[in-house]
Amino acid sequence: MDRSNPYEAAFEAYLQTHNLCYVAVDESKRASWGDTPVKNLDFIVLGASGSRLLVDVKGRQFPGGPAARPRYTWENWSTQDDIDGLRSWMQLFGPSYTGVFVFLYRIQPTVSLPAGSLDLWTWRGQPYLLRAVAVDDYVAHMKVRSPKWGTVALASAAFRRLARPFRWFTHDGSIHDGSTQAMTNPQEAVADGPFEDRPVPEIAQHALAAFAAGAADARGGGSGA
Repeated sequence: MDRSNPYEAAFEAYLQTHNLCYVAVDESKRASWGDTPVKNLDFIVLGASGSRLLVDVKGRQFPGGPAARPRYTWENWSTQDDIDGLRSWMQLFGPSYTGVFVFLYRIQPTVSLPAGSLDLWTWRGQPYLLRAVAVDDYVAHMKVRSPKWGTVALASAAFRRLARPFRWFTHDGSIHDGSTQAMTNPQEAVADGPFEDRPVPEIAQHALAAFAAGAADARGGGSGA
């Protein structure tokens, strides 16, 4: 992770506030797959239910765009490099780990979300909404966004269908009221419904050892709400 990145710092504070065990990966040390450089993930998270997650944090604003012409769209684009990197880590860690894109939306003052929205969380006076998509599901439904810049994205309908509160992944799907959280002006929604089961065995100790430096950093970083 990069603690100078406000979204990644906010996500680390979320993990600490919710007493989740995690390793923050040191992004200053570029990893490689043989002779090929590989983009680092941001966090390795142990869920409350025992789920093992490889997390890449995507910071976004809602609404996006300039203040004069806001875009009420849940931006969920990624780069092909991000996807290739996270899938490489999934291959290294093995099938007991789930690769996840966490979209951390900084909610602007023009939007009012229902107070009971799952994973609507305030840090340093700023509201954030956390939504996550398993990378395998993302890849299965993504469309090319910009060939020039190597970006991809999910269509709005696919994102609403696939995205879950991050708590779903950390609590093994135990939170699923089947509702959708409608947003104001216009009525956009991100689903809170159930997902498929994801059984996860024990941690691969050799893989975690590769991030020992990041674990040491994590013990002193971030602050809660």
